[in-house]
Amino acid sequence: MPRCAHKLMNKPIFPNCQVNKPLFPSYQELLDDESVAVPAALRLDTQPMIANNVIATDVWTDRGIFEKEVENLWPRVWQMVCRETALKKPGDFLVYDIAKYSILLVKTEAGELKGFHNSCLHRGRALKSGKGTSRELRCPYHGFCWHLDGRFKEAYCDWEFDQAQLAELTLPEVQVTTWGGWVLINMDLDAPPFEHYAATLMEHFVRWSPEDRYVSLHVEKKIRCNWKIAMEAFIESYHAIQTHPQILGFTGGDNSQYDVFGDHLSRTITAQGIPNPGQADRYSVQESVESMTGPGGFELALELTGIDASTITSRQAIGAVRREQFAEFMTPEMLATVTDAETMDSILYLVFPNFAPWGGFQSQITYRYRPDGMNPDGCIMDIYLLDGYAKDQPRPPDAKTIRLDYEQRYTDAEELGMLGALFDQDANNLPEVQKGLMASKSRQAITASYQELRIRHFHETLAKYLAAGD
Repeated sequence: MPRCAHKLMNKPIFPNCQVNKPLFPSYQELLDDESVAVPAALRLDTQPMIANNVIATDVWTDRGIFEKEVENLWPRVWQMVCRETALKKPGDFLVYDIAKYSILLVKTEAGELKGFHNSCLHRGRALKSGKGTSRELRCPYHGFCWHLDGRFKEAYCDWEFDQAQLAELTLPEVQVTTWGGWVLINMDLDAPPFEHYAATLMEHFVRWSPEDRYVSLHVEKKIRCNWKIAMEAFIESYHAIQTHPQILGFTGGDNSQYDVFGDHLSRTITAQGIPNPGQADRYSVQESVESMTGPGGFELALELTGIDASTITSRQAIGAVRREQFAEFMTPEMLATVTDAETMDSILYLVFPNFAPWGGFQSQITYRYRPDGMNPDGCIMDIYLLDGYAKDQPRPPDAKTIRLDYEQRYTDAEELGMLGALFDQDANNLPEVQKGLMASKSRQAITASYQELRIRHFHETLAKYLAAGD
């Protein structure tokens, strides 16, 4: 048993810590300025009350807790594997690795998506690696072979084996489903379906239809930290003031709204197109606008809207420029319903434990975080960008995956553009967070009562899964 099992330590702190909070518009008050109806998904403000307990640092540093996650978490939760477009035709396969597990996804001859534990039932060799196309699932070691639907096909020298035993060698399956163009798996055949696991997500994203987008960029990077440390950096905007000072002119981090929807879903909405309240006096409207649109964006917005430069707001201006861009792939009828918020804001969900899709109509970013094999101090972070395209044009091909090792930087992936430097700022922090947590004398971490409540919510849910194995 680890020195301190996974738990939120029962020591509430700073119960009245928001008493001196300065006044600035809430996210819902920013939505009041919209000129078209705001979708119900954005108007929902759950105002969660998550006990402000300290968190034991063991949850990020203890090998025993990591091993509990391997046994009690990963086999029981829904996980995003890939886009549906990665498995388009019969015989297409893709291998998804998570901790000690390996799952083989296959498109069958009947066009069905199947998932199998990626292990030969003879002597255990992995049947496939990476991705590709195959007419059958043949083990490269001794040649044991299965049909694409998992039924046993043949073995060399089959007289060496009990025929009835061979006939029963059907590959063990996992649950497979699709949502929003993503393929998801759950190793627990008794687990509730994804539509129950993440019902609110499915309701909210009907309007934003990620299934109608293509992968314009996919970067996969290894980072020297526990997978949860990487994930937690992207479920709060509090760090932006210190870590990302270059975005304060157009990112209202302090205006962010944090939501919780049951155990398996949470959300941050961070307003874009406005300065952070604490730094607002440093930036003009034009500066905030052109930080997001580039030079000339402010004048273009005045032309598109007909609003005077002295009265137009930065969010109105950016929204107008973005709608002009979205006209390339959206119908005029749909475009007329798009709020300024949906053109620019960071609307970031987390489907517990590691799948984080963005809402809205801009480039939809999606994150995924996994342990790097059985290493508790290393992880793999995926960044996908999904973009729209004109429906009267062929679907663009998905971008090939760019893989970055531990020592490489996000800026090495030139395709990320200005995002590369932003992600490097985060990635530079994360190994140092791991180092500091391991060195901690207090063996506990505190969190902001509101802006970091999603971290506590995540750990509350994680603790439930880990306790199930006790």
